[in-house]
Amino acid sequence: MATSLENHLFPGDEGEHGAVIGAAVVETDRGSRLLGHRLFLAADGIDYVPGVRGHRMLTAEFVRRCALACADEGLAYLAVHNHQSNDCVGFSEDDMDSHERGYPALIDILDGPPVGALVLGKRAIAGDIWISHDRQLALDNTVIVGRNQRIRHPSPPISRNSDPQYDRQVRLFGDRGQEILSAQKVAIIGAGGAGSLVNEYLSRLGVGHLVVVDDDCLDITNNPRVVGARLTDLNPWPWLPILARVFGRKPSSKVSIAERVAREANPSIQFEAIDGNVVEGEVVEHLVDCDAVFLAADTMQARLVVNALCHQYLIPTWQVGAKVDSNAETGAILDVFSVVRYLTPGESCLWCNELIDPGRLAEEATSPEQREAQRYVDEVTNPSVITLNAVACAHAVDQYLFRTLEILEMPETICWLKYRPNDPRPTIELPRRDEDCSECQRRLGAGHLQPLPVRGDQTWR
Repeated sequence: MATSLENHLFPGDEGEHGAVIGAAVVETDRGSRLLGHRLFLAADGIDYVPGVRGHRMLTAEFVRRCALACADEGLAYLAVHNHQSNDCVGFSEDDMDSHERGYPALIDILDGPPVGALVLGKRAIAGDIWISHDRQLALDNTVIVGRNQRIRHPSPPISRNSDPQYDRQVRLFGDRGQEILSAQKVAIIGAGGAGSLVNEYLSRLGVGHLVVVDDDCLDITNNPRVVGARLTDLNPWPWLPILARVFGRKPSSKVSIAERVAREANPSIQFEAIDGNVVEGEVVEHLVDCDAVFLAADTMQARLVVNALCHQYLIPTWQVGAKVDSNAETGAILDVFSVVRYLTPGESCLWCNELIDPGRLAEEATSPEQREAQRYVDEVTNPSVITLNAVACAHAVDQYLFRTLEILEMPETICWLKYRPNDPRPTIELPRRDEDCSECQRRLGAGHLQPLPVRGDQTWR
């Protein structure tokens, strides 16, 4: 959408051009977001013509057609035009006067969603958003999510001096980069071997708000891999379960360990430890306004929900993990690799690439009793080593850091990477994209307008 819009507004003629964006509205405690869902380009000389009071304007017929389409779908209406500026942009007096004349009527037509305008410079975006007839807000910022993420403001933000503890990394991406990290809300799905490493990295980088989701408690086999785990987090009386119940002692939850690690690294961090499963509606509700998600849980249901969340709420997502393939009969190691998959809204999708198995989805949806009755084969516990997880997690967090802070121009081609200990070169996979995908294309930017595929009757909008 951003590419189509920018090509339309800045074709190289130094002129002014117009369009309309239909945006899904997401309101949470963190604020309101407008998710670009539909784009209507105004044809020059037909839909965008010389203005009566200003320089150029959208025709009444084009406005009516776009407004009715937005009203039918429950979308906000955002009129768009451009100015030939670079790092700073703003509305003219004529622009603001036109908003005063036209937006009250559009608010009545939409009957709920806001109405507003965006003006784009080449590296700046400003917005005037009408919540109601008597309440208007300026747009804080615009995030263009994609292969290379871009954050745009009406003018360059003024940076403050950062916390001295981040001095060494600020030398790489500056005070402004540290401010961006401190304002980020990032979710980690799974707080085991991989998720605990991501939690450690993000909290030490200074990410301001973490949401960590896991419904499991530590056990003795997790201890070598879960960052920050202590022997005292385990049940000290495993051979005396009755005594353990009497004293109410049970192993620490993985999310409580993650919170302890994060707060030791950054005492001012905002941390949400959710002892639950991402496939539950009340859990997903905490994730829809995240700036990034790391998927470190490998159930098919978790993949399905997080994949939908990525495309539906325009949240860049990284799937991380490690796998050891072995021969079940001989025990011979067949393959060992760490994997990083970057999911970009509308571009790379687990469903398109057949990484969500419908058979396993159906199996996971059954109860343990049903699984036993249907004689599902018990899965063999896979080998897992902290160093394999560390390879995937470090590369994924690096990608997040460099894409979010615009430090380097990242490759335009989206690559999924596998790292093998016995091969110095990563294996590159180019994700497929199905234009008719029922998941990523249908959900793209839909926000609350589509239900997420959460468990059972808890579907959350």
